[in-house]
Amino acid sequence: MKRLKLSLFFVFFALPLFAGQQDLTLADRIDKGFEPVVEQIEKILFWDPISALGFNIDAHVPFVVMWLLFGGIFFTLRMKFVNIRGFRHAVSFVRGKYSKSDDKGEVSSFQALATALSATVGLGNIAGVAIAVSIGGPGATFWMIIAGFFGMTLKFAECTLGMKYRKIDENGVVYGGPMYYLRDALGKKKGFRRLGKILALFFSVMIVMASLGGGNMFQANQAFSQVVFMFPALEPYGFPFGVLLAILVGVVIIGGIRSIARVTSRVVPFMGILYVITCLIIIIINIADIGVVIRMIVSGAFSPDSVAGGVIGAIIVGIQRGTFSSEAGVGSAAIAHSAARVKEPVSEGMVALLEPFIDTVVICTMTSMVIIFTGLYHNPGGLEGTQLTSAAFATVFPWYPYLLGVAILLFAFSTMISWSYYGLKGFDFITGKFSETFFGSRRVSAIFYQMVFLIFIVIGSSSGMGSVIDFSDMMLLTLAFPNIAGLLILAPEIRKDLSSYMKRLKAGEIKRYR
Repeated sequence: MKRLKLSLFFVFFALPLFAGQQDLTLADRIDKGFEPVVEQIEKILFWDPISALGFNIDAHVPFVVMWLLFGGIFFTLRMKFVNIRGFRHAVSFVRGKYSKSDDKGEVSSFQALATALSATVGLGNIAGVAIAVSIGGPGATFWMIIAGFFGMTLKFAECTLGMKYRKIDENGVVYGGPMYYLRDALGKKKGFRRLGKILALFFSVMIVMASLGGGNMFQANQAFSQVVFMFPALEPYGFPFGVLLAILVGVVIIGGIRSIARVTSRVVPFMGILYVITCLIIIIINIADIGVVIRMIVSGAFSPDSVAGGVIGAIIVGIQRGTFSSEAGVGSAAIAHSAARVKEPVSEGMVALLEPFIDTVVICTMTSMVIIFTGLYHNPGGLEGTQLTSAAFATVFPWYPYLLGVAILLFAFSTMISWSYYGLKGFDFITGKFSETFFGSRRVSAIFYQMVFLIFIVIGSSSGMGSVIDFSDMMLLTLAFPNIAGLLILAPEIRKDLSSYMKRLKAGEIKRYR
């Protein structure tokens, strides 16, 4: 009840700011002001170094995609394919066989995994896959799987460091993530201390902006769009929808990571299982054609005539959607996993490597196969994103668009509550000492950030603000630059910790409790 009252206070504090502005002229002016900023950032993130060198391969190769893929391949080789040899141990750890409830931390490894997954499993698996297959053909599926495979090791590296350099205060509250290992781990290396501080601050600012945009406004906006798609009469009610959604989110996030973890550990398995079962039913119905679909995926991945841009086109589209879906390399998951109750940093890194496997290798692949089975990958109607996925499922289950609508609402809700935690930790890194010095508690900055976060839910639901959302979403991709740069410098440390852990595991020194 206390959380509900606080949530209502935060949300209705914002109402006077938007009352009388239903015409959204202010929002339109703000949005227009962001257009040139978005254009400039896009030139950096999606700059094509191959064409800049004078090579014409009939496909656009974004620099950020190359950076993420390079990071994944580098760490997979450097860690000797820990994504394969550590997979079985990761599953055992999630099942609680190597952890105790009295280990330091705020949540279990499973809850940390669910929280991180709730921020990645969502519209990328529904809309992103549809975009990849309709543009890159069935072969794009193969390259999505490859991106997920390499992303597993990247997640391992960042979450291992996130756990190793986390801070736990006297109240048991955990502070962790890339901003801490960039500052503290690089700070221990001669000549890297200043660079570490700069990268940590830059990361913190970017993750706050990403949390308000891609992790908030975009989710609220897409959730309301799906509601309007199902019930067109509700189109004028974006503002009250945003208020209601903000209240529901506020009730959860005010309780902190323990409250967030409790909700995500229930919502994520439910919505994941519901979605996967529906996919499996369609796959089983079409099981006689499974061989044909697999051949289409494999041959399409290497066929020069499959799509525009040929093989390179399929590779770029597939890898781009795979890396964007799993968020491997951007460091966000390291914040959630830092709060886990474990003793060994490497063990939590092992747990984290399951995320790209579940998100990209399993769920994205199933979505793609459904679209291919139903023949809609040709996209004859010119459908976009979720509409294409919805249409594919509707060919088998006419009622599926309504189920998908519920799934999208759950995906958006879980993504928002997880990203509120990510943004809060970034905001705390920037303002923590200030709040302690002038207000005697970090809780002051936390309340301020949560209030702003809930206000932005209302904005996202009741306005378009496309450029603002695009800008904030690009901040997510920008996180990959400081994070992977720091990881590359710290790779020898991660490799050393992994080698020590694997030796002790084989020797039976790491105790199994169940």
